[in-house]
Order: sequence, then C-alpha cells, then structure tokens
Amino acid sequence: MSSKSNVGKKADGINWTTAIWMIVFHLGAAAALFMFSWTALIAAVALWWVAGSPGVGMGFHRLLTHRGYKTPKWVEYGLTVCGTLAFEGGPVNWVVTHRLHHAHTDAPGDPHTPRDGGWWAHVGWILRGTAQRHEPSVLWRYAPDMMKDRFHRLLNQFYYVPVVLCGLLLLALGGWSVFMWGIFFRIVFNLHATWLVNSVTHMWGRRRFATNDDSTNSWWVALLTFGEGWHNNHHAHPVSARHGLAWYEVDFNWWGIRTLELFGLAKAIKRIPLKDTSAER
Repeated sequence: MSSKSNVGKKADGINWTTAIWMIVFHLGAAAALFMFSWTALIAAVALWWVAGSPGVGMGFHRLLTHRGYKTPKWVEYGLTVCGTLAFEGGPVNWVVTHRLHHAHTDAPGDPHTPRDGGWWAHVGWILRGTAQRHEPSVLWRYAPDMMKDRFHRLLNQFYYVPVVLCGLLLLALGGWSVFMWGIFFRIVFNLHATWLVNSVTHMWGRRRFATNDDSTNSWWVALLTFGEGWHNNHHAHPVSARHGLAWYEVDFNWWGIRTLELFGLAKAIKRIPLKDTSAER
C-alpha cells in the first residue's frame, strides 16, 4: 500500500466525531469568557505553557519528530505527556503527520498545505482530511522509532486520559471557572495557535532561506507558539533544535532545551552555526 494512500486527501465527508468535539470545545471556550477570574486566567496561562512549550514545541516537535536532541527516557515520556495536554491527538499520529508534512511540503501528500486553501491548511484538514487517521502501515513507515516503544503506542491510543485527569483536578481544586478556562478556553486558544503554523507561516511572512516550499518566518506566530513561528528557518534546517536564529527571534522552546542541557537532561543537541545563515529577505 502506498505510504500516501490515506494522507493529505479529503475524506468522503466530514469527520463528525472530530467536528462534534471541536464544536463542543469552541462553545466551552465561549462560555468561559462569562466565567472569568484571575485564578482561572493564571491556570490557563500556566497550562498553555506546559502543553505548548515543553509539550508540543520541545516534546512532540523538536524531540520526537525531528530528534533534534536527546534526553533520558523519563524526560522524553514526561514531555510527551505534557504534549497530550494540548489535545492535538496522539503523539505517534502527531509525529507521523508532521514527518509527512516535511516529506511532501506544499506538494501532493502534504496533509495541510495552504495551496489547497487557507481554511484547509488551518482547520479543514482536521475536519475532512485523513491525516490524523493513519493506517498502521503508515505509522510504522514514518515513525518506527515510536511504534517500537510501548509507552508511546499506549499513550497514542489513550492520549485523552491526561486531559481528563487534568480537568478533574482543576474542577476539584478551582471550581468551574478554573476548569472552563484551564481546559476549554486554553485548548481552543492553543489549537488555533498551532494551526497558524500550518496556515499563516506558509502564506505570509519573511523568508531568510530560499527553500523549495512556501515556508516563512512570522514573529507573532512565534510568540503564540513559543518559537515555532520561525518556520522558514525550521524548514531550511529541520533537525536543528534551535529555530530562532537571530537575537531578536524569540524562541522559548530553544531556551527550554538549553535549560534541560544546563541540568544535564539534554545532550547531542543539533544546531546550525549562525554564520551559515544569510540575510533575511
């Protein structure tokens, strides 16, 4: 079976299970606005950072997908659990989707290229695409390193459990306001921030490197994703653990990796010398 047989394409119809969950979470996020409290906001911001930076940026993306650095297994597993709190699917499926994106960037087989439309790149691929419903053969082809790991396979199947446990804890300790902001509002906000990398940073922005795709750098997407918005830099050097290459390119995820290194928890960090960069265009 072709490795691209079930990816980067529109399904026969809407994935109603995903669509219903998206509707519920967006309604919950809207309801949270009427339940504001400073405690709830602080909880949401804290969890946004945990899920978005150690979880998705440092964990799912730079460690699991590109193996830009190495950590002890317990650190890798911890970062992976943090990533599930973003509620962006199982870690194996996430990694396979992103590896497919790099293998076929802005070409047939790319799960979410804006060349199929901005709306498609942002959220349409989630609602009607097949990218997050990979066949086992695709999982094994694109993520054999993770499929051989029992922990990753198990968490990929039950990725929603950490979110459920987190929600119950928030409800017990902070009540409905903290629960609504820490789960519904925070997850919806972070989902759209992540999707902006798929859409905005392949449509608008600046390009430092003349890559064969449409990737760009966007400072404001970088701020919303803790450094993932320096997307042209990333596509030019995918395995580099550092995305923000200039002093003004804020990259919290890189600073997090450097912090792990400082405590002896990250090694073999891959990066490119700054002298290898050219003037941004």
